[in-house]
Amino acid sequence: MARASTRPTSRDVAQAAGVSQAAVSLVLGEKWRGRVSEATADRVRAAAQELGYRPNLAARNLRLGRTRTVLLVVPALTTEFFAGVYTGAARVASAHGFGVVLYPSPEGIGPARDPFGSARAALDGVIASSMAADALTAIRGDQLPLVMLDSDPAGSLGAATVNLDIRDGVRQVTDHLLALGHRDFLHLGADIASWTFDVRARELAARLAEVPGTTLRTARAPISIEESRAAAEAALSAAGPRPTALVSDDDHLAAGAYKAARRLGLRVPDDLSITGLDDLALARALDPELTTVRLDAELFGERGMKALLAVLDGRTPPRGDIPVELVVRGSTAPPPR
Repeated sequence: MARASTRPTSRDVAQAAGVSQAAVSLVLGEKWRGRVSEATADRVRAAAQELGYRPNLAARNLRLGRTRTVLLVVPALTTEFFAGVYTGAARVASAHGFGVVLYPSPEGIGPARDPFGSARAALDGVIASSMAADALTAIRGDQLPLVMLDSDPAGSLGAATVNLDIRDGVRQVTDHLLALGHRDFLHLGADIASWTFDVRARELAARLAEVPGTTLRTARAPISIEESRAAAEAALSAAGPRPTALVSDDDHLAAGAYKAARRLGLRVPDDLSITGLDDLALARALDPELTTVRLDAELFGERGMKALLAVLDGRTPPRGDIPVELVVRGSTAPPPR
């Protein structure tokens, strides 16, 4: 009964598992590989769980000089995509005794105030979307261990980059539309200076340049349904042959294109095929449902946190872009005759 009212210690775990306190420290601090066997590690974790033992992270952090806190810098949370990124990052962080502070840049992109007063004193590292990269200077996040999401591997601020395979996503969309017979394209691009949106524009243009007889015009808009509606409406009303396929950088832009098409009396997909990119809940709320590219936001966040843990441990983060998947729904069809 006395034990039940006393917080279990590492010594209790060591006794229950039949190991030393040093072994308990190695296992629960995720430093056991190469030092104790996997069977021993399993035994220690089982004993800790059975006893309800939790390491005293405050004391441990004082010894290590770490807060075990990571900042996730994202654009303003206008979609559930970055909520998914946070969920994935927080899941991995929690398994390693870290906390994640979510910091949405107030203006979506651009400068932001330091949320701590001294980021370097309060954080162990930063994970940042390239869409909110300008906020890093204001919070001194670029002076900490840093992983960049959706960022140019050749010119990134970070020690590591984690990317979705956006190029392949654009290729899948373009090939799908070409196979349906489309040759006249409108690209509704995000009006944001960001590597990920540059990639989308370049890949679409490059793929269409390989196919004789194709045309491509471009309209740009902020990621806003109303502003993208206005941009799409103007582009679809311009002189010359009207595009039969509209490729959007984002599902919100695609929703604006739907509104533009209806205002112009165009039917989706009979007169105009529309595609998006993200596969947000919005994609299934549209009528007809939107053909788009599914991005695994939670896996994106998980990979970002794992890369930062590797950087903090002096290891090389895993390489390779995260695969994406075209989801064909009712918004695409062969062009009108």
